[in-house]
Amino acid sequence: MENILSSLETFWSFTGFANIQWGHLAMIVIGCIFIYLAIKKEWEPMLLVPIGFGILIGNIPLFAGMEVGIYEEGSVLNILYQGVKQGFYPPLIFLGIGAITDFSALISNPKLILVGGAAQFGIFGAYAISLAVGFDPLQAGSIGIIGGADGPTAIFLTSRLAPDLLGAIAVSAYSYMALVPVIQPPIMRLLTTKKERLIRMKPPRPVSQTEKILFPIIGFLIMAFIVPSGLPLLGMLFLGNLLKESGVTKRLATTAGGPLIDVVTILVGLTVGASTQADHFLRWDSIKIFGIGALSFMIATFAGVLFVKIFNLFLKGDNKINPLIGNAGVSAVPASARVSQMVGREYDRTNYLLMHAMGPNVAGVIGSAVAAGILLSFLG
Repeated sequence: MENILSSLETFWSFTGFANIQWGHLAMIVIGCIFIYLAIKKEWEPMLLVPIGFGILIGNIPLFAGMEVGIYEEGSVLNILYQGVKQGFYPPLIFLGIGAITDFSALISNPKLILVGGAAQFGIFGAYAISLAVGFDPLQAGSIGIIGGADGPTAIFLTSRLAPDLLGAIAVSAYSYMALVPVIQPPIMRLLTTKKERLIRMKPPRPVSQTEKILFPIIGFLIMAFIVPSGLPLLGMLFLGNLLKESGVTKRLATTAGGPLIDVVTILVGLTVGASTQADHFLRWDSIKIFGIGALSFMIATFAGVLFVKIFNLFLKGDNKINPLIGNAGVSAVPASARVSQMVGREYDRTNYLLMHAMGPNVAGVIGSAVAAGILLSFLG
């Protein structure tokens, strides 16, 4: 009988019930909220479902030494996490993004790249705020990239500058990407007049196949020479786009833009979520990172919309830009472009801004990679 009781006691000590702490429960609730928002509200379900379930996985209380947890060397989760920790998942995601992105809106109206550039003020604004609240320059650079609304870039940069903050920064970046439809519209309405919201932009000119093929080649060479440290992201982004536009590598483009990016997205979401173990994640620094992340998104949206308003002072007639596409400069593709369309149609049901908003949106993808390269050059 004593042996049976001893065995039961040993078994109990290995269960999650015996090792649970309040932090685990808090994170499990957060994970369930992520899953609810993804399924019920359809807020970026491709991101929030794997991240939310990853949070559940990462916060099952474990007995020390079981070699199951994500931070235990040699565990399956730890091996999968190396793609985040070593930074080789983000370039694969950029390859897929390039393979499904149409740069025609940017090629037909090159001045929209300035709008995408203006929105990167969110990155450097968050960097300054992070320094002001006590983070060191390497940590501040990693936190700042949240303002680009680009989860893969945030992972890539943080894995090199501040790996101890990787979980908090990655979850923050992906969370705010999902919250773009909530954060941006009030700012867009606040900064624009009714007259500005009704601006109709002239249709983009047709873009030839030759232009589409030359753009990723020339764009890569220019950007890579300017910011060589951004090579892994920029190279894969433009390669993916060349696979799409060349017309002779359709199978590769389909694979990169479909199965490959889907698998990597699952692995990134799962491991980023699992990295939020309560004992590693529930710290004061994590709360500050989430707060600064929200501010950086707001700064980016403010900068993009205000830049268009100022830019319009120098444009005439049908060359004017609707300021509602200023928000699309953050690189949450295509979520922020869809927000431009959604808010624009509230005031004119026949004004289709999506095709125009995709210009600064894809410029924002390039801009965030360039900003990451600049920060890596100066801080790395």
